[in-house]
Amino acid sequence: MSTVLITSRVVGTTVLKPVEMLKAAGVTIVENPYLKAGKNLKEDQLVELIKGIDAIIVGEDDVTRKVIEHADRLKIISKNGVGVNQIDVAAATEKGIFVTNTPGANSNAVADLTFGLMFSTARRIPFAHNAAREGKWDKFIGAEIWKKTIGIVGIGHIGKGVAKRARGFEMRILGYDVVQDQEFAKGVGLTYVPLEAIFREADFITLHVPLTKDTEGLVTRDHLRLMKKTAYLVNIARGGVVRSVDLYDALISKELAGAALDVFEDEPPVGNPLLTLDNVVTTPHIGAFTWESMENMGSIAAQNVIDVLQGRRPAFAVNLEVFER
Repeated sequence: MSTVLITSRVVGTTVLKPVEMLKAAGVTIVENPYLKAGKNLKEDQLVELIKGIDAIIVGEDDVTRKVIEHADRLKIISKNGVGVNQIDVAAATEKGIFVTNTPGANSNAVADLTFGLMFSTARRIPFAHNAAREGKWDKFIGAEIWKKTIGIVGIGHIGKGVAKRARGFEMRILGYDVVQDQEFAKGVGLTYVPLEAIFREADFITLHVPLTKDTEGLVTRDHLRLMKKTAYLVNIARGGVVRSVDLYDALISKELAGAALDVFEDEPPVGNPLLTLDNVVTTPHIGAFTWESMENMGSIAAQNVIDVLQGRRPAFAVNLEVFER
């Protein structure tokens, strides 16, 4: 009987449907002994657990080359989410192990939070909330979103969701992506422009690209210097897309009005100076955390496992060449 180790902290706890799917398919669930610790698993912990496992459903855990080398039966690493930057895909491919993810499953949740963060930073909602709770009745002057210019970096599932929502606010929509979907752009009124134009012209810039060797450090200090002093940056992609130190310098230099961050280079961002600024709104990487999104992601992650264990091609393989061997 095939075994699956679930290290994602929400699959089987917050959402139960994925586990029900796996059990119905005859898969045995292996308990994660570190679950109650509430933290992502590190390399040494996964090395300890991976032997004898046929499949693993991971969250933001460190599935390194060493972990993969210690896997003696592993057929699939199923990411409960989209980004696979913490999985050594090359090592998995060399060993004939599928790496899969769940594209589109959390798009609505992340797109919704993007606008939530835009409102929060533009209207300083968290600071006003805290002041009111402390018995203060101060006035917090903010900026409007209506009919402003939004620059969306990354026009994938999430970026498209943000563009659709921006249309409802009658925003001028600018987009940047190496792959341009002109049909979609025409439908929502999006104009593709170079990255520099996004930073020069947009009132709100939102980031929605995966973290890869091509996108790490994509947003440079020079880009931040191009921003309007009244503009806001929202990073809901990955922390490494823009360096914390560069963003901090730009914010204290008043090169932009503020930033909203759901992600950091190091998480949790203990001691990060961005947390000390009164023009920064932060959330603890909660972009995908809605009931609907978590069930969607978990179900797709489980189905990817079931397909591979039953000899079928998974719908969302990152390294499809494994199937073609």
